Amino acid sequence: MKKQERIAKRIAAAGVCSRRDAERLILAGRVSVNGKVLETPACLVGDEDIIKVDGKEISEKPATRVWLYHKPIGLVTTARDPEGRPTVFGALPPDMPRVISVGRLDLNSEGLLLLTNDGEWARKMELPSSHLKRTYRVRVHGKIPADLPEQLAKGRTVAGVHYAPCEVKIEKGTGSNSWLTMTLEEGKNREIRRLMASFGIQVARLIRLSYGPYELGDLPKGKVKEVQCV
Repeated sequence: MKKQERIAKRIAAAGVCSRRDAERLILAGRVSVNGKVLETPACLVGDEDIIKVDGKEISEKPATRVWLYHKPIGLVTTARDPEGRPTVFGALPPDMPRVISVGRLDLNSEGLLLLTNDGEWARKMELPSSHLKRTYRVRVHGKIPADLPEQLAKGRTVAGVHYAPCEVKIEKGTGSNSWLTMTLEEGKNREIRRLMASFGIQVARLIRLSYGPYELGDLPKGKVKEVQCV
């Protein structure tokens, strides 16, 4: 029996985009299989099928490549922003191949952002089941409870959303300004900002230092570096 897989998975594996974005392309009528435009992502394809996105045939899955990018504040992690704000992908060097991000950093966050040409690899890196730790350095304003690390080590529910336990180290600060080092596994949307807000603490700066085995190190802000896929 010939191996078949869902069309969105094949497109993501070819490095065109993420699986979710591939489904959007299909629903927009921009994907065809063997000359027929698809109307639904509920389609299985095999190695012999000819798949085209916007009229261009996708290639066989290339070798997985990974880049570290030191994202500065003021860029959104999206290919196109409806508000017209500058994007991470618009700031990349012109000789970069087509890449997607592993997770996101919001507009006001900075630090390590992983980029890859492999949508399936990106998805695996993002899944909570991967148990990959993300470490951040966080500057905060406000009074920090002495037992903050112990409270967050138990996990916390904020506005009906449960956040898994995380590691917190409190650095010395001056007045109401302090630095924290926080290590998470889930990395939910705006997790650190929402956790801190639940204690009445404001996040002034958020820098991602590492993602799984990958570290920001001394990579200059705004620069990109290809590394070995681990």
